[in-house]
Amino acid sequence: MVLTWRPLVLLALLTPLVLWLGTWQGWAVVLGVVLAVVVADVALAPSPRRLTVVRDGERSLRLGQQGEVRVGVTNPGRRTVRCRVRDAWVPSAGATGGVGRLVVPAGQRRRHTTVLHPTRRGDRRAGPVTVRVLGPLGFAGRQADHDAPWTVRVLPPFSSRRHLPSRLSRLRELDGRTSLLQRGQGTEFDSLREYVPGDDVRSIDWRGTARSATVVVRTWRPERDRHVLVVLDSGRTSAARVGDQPRLDLSMDAALLLAALASRAGDRVDLLVADRRVRADVRRVGAGELLSAMVQAMADVEPVLTETAHRSLVGEISARVGQRSLVVLLTALDEATVGEGLLPALAPLLRRHRLVVASVSDPRTEELLAIRDTPADAYAAAAAQGELDRRERTAARLRRAGISVVSAPPDHFAPEVADHYLALRRTGQV
Repeated sequence: MVLTWRPLVLLALLTPLVLWLGTWQGWAVVLGVVLAVVVADVALAPSPRRLTVVRDGERSLRLGQQGEVRVGVTNPGRRTVRCRVRDAWVPSAGATGGVGRLVVPAGQRRRHTTVLHPTRRGDRRAGPVTVRVLGPLGFAGRQADHDAPWTVRVLPPFSSRRHLPSRLSRLRELDGRTSLLQRGQGTEFDSLREYVPGDDVRSIDWRGTARSATVVVRTWRPERDRHVLVVLDSGRTSAARVGDQPRLDLSMDAALLLAALASRAGDRVDLLVADRRVRADVRRVGAGELLSAMVQAMADVEPVLTETAHRSLVGEISARVGQRSLVVLLTALDEATVGEGLLPALAPLLRRHRLVVASVSDPRTEELLAIRDTPADAYAAAAAQGELDRRERTAARLRRAGISVVSAPPDHFAPEVADHYLALRRTGQV
């Protein structure tokens, strides 16, 4: 049973009469009248449990987009039902307009619409639908919760999609309008040509030379079916916020742009998200379904506040790369983590595969360096400079080991990763 404000108003209106009479019997009569009205109103109110409640609408949204979920209330009874409906959602679903009034005639259905604007990735689940039906006097009524399960999956936004057309244009230049033949590099045979000074003597084709009056060499082109493995570190360092987003979300955006570009280039792209265990795994998916499979796999991945098990991570990588592959690891350039855990673990991969470590840098560090008006600002600038020095030392160690390093602020991170991939293709290093 639920009460409205009307019993209190009725009690207030009858109070002067009781005070004038000045007896306790007067109070008993007034309270009895109010109680009788409330009980009668509840008895006359239609039962909300007899109503049928279902949900329909959006099943998936990209982070930052809006969507609608509708609550349908069906009245199987013989009387018109005037009710109030509350559509409950978790706070991160960003639900607005979740409470509304419906008039449902007998044997008909009416709908109430809730607008969702999610603020986090993953599965956003709905709570129960609460239906409140008042009696004809509006003094009291009945209320019931209906289970109408509904889940909206919030996908990574892929905000770097706007950079894809310009990178595809560069890719077409590399593969078509400009020559991509690299002397002595690659593994796909292309043609024979005459030897010129400076050519690698190992590329001489002795059988062709025997049939020709001059020395000829083989030319090669990089393979068309390269394997690109994109690895996201979902451990402790991925939980840090860079700007207004977690580092993991920025890495996901860069992974999507790189995957879209590499798949258009004809490369086979796989995805691995891991920390101490595998959180998402996309393998052997065609180019047409790749991005959809990746966003679905990454949607409910959240950073884990534990240190990444790097040897276990490298073991997972080794199980997925057979031929020579490009392995792009999106993680943080944390000096202790990279120096003590990541770099020693990556050594077995360096003998056969091309490795790239990509990390988003915090623009706030540069901002702190530019402000030194007060002693507190000077201390903050010194701390920022120390952080930059540690990042540079870490990047230098990786480069000395033969690992490429990409580091850029959030707005430029995804395109920088894509540009580095194009540079590796242009020079025949993948």
